[in-house]
Amino acid sequence: KLAEPPYLEAVDWSRWHVFWADERVVPKDHADSNYKLAMDEFLSKVPVPANQVYAMNDALSVEGAADDYENCLKQLIKNGVIAVSPVTGFPKFDLMLLGMGPDGHIASLFPGHPIVNENQKLVTCVKDSPKPPPERITFTFPVINSSAHIALMVTGAGKAGAVHKALSGNESSSDLLPVEMVEPQDGEMTWFTDKPAMSMLSRI
Repeated sequence: KLAEPPYLEAVDWSRWHVFWADERVVPKDHADSNYKLAMDEFLSKVPVPANQVYAMNDALSVEGAADDYENCLKQLIKNGVIAVSPVTGFPKFDLMLLGMGPDGHIASLFPGHPIVNENQKLVTCVKDSPKPPPERITFTFPVINSSAHIALMVTGAGKAGAVHKALSGNESSSDLLPVEMVEPQDGEMTWFTDKPAMSMLSRI
């Protein structure tokens, strides 16, 4: 809808800076690339300045790509493009748009993976994703939870179990799904969902 009237003309696209909360370490023209999906379906249809779209460097190793993306964020903080949360000290994005997998993962932060506990880096890497492709870079929880607004899009019956666990209020800290670790420290989160995804909850 943003790429159609009236939004296409009404939005000040010159003020947009677009980042990826996670990315698969594949070439930009690969079918698994988040960049390709966003470019094909949205960014090619709106006039966001090309130099304000920050893609992963697909010529680097997975570790190099993560370090490069983190350095990019740090430079943009220095330049005043990205704000810093006074609460957390981490980058404060205006909007973080996230999805959730059937296993409760968000970005490329998977259940039981050690990087869910990363609390220093802005961007880290995964070499052994349980979901292909195996190599990815991802924002860490301190960055995600510093956002001003988090929009969590969760649809489909395959997500119902994870939604039930996340929203039933019975969680213990020992077995939290990544989606349960999304807790804005300096902002707010909104769930966007549908009836199939909510089907295991007793009250909708």
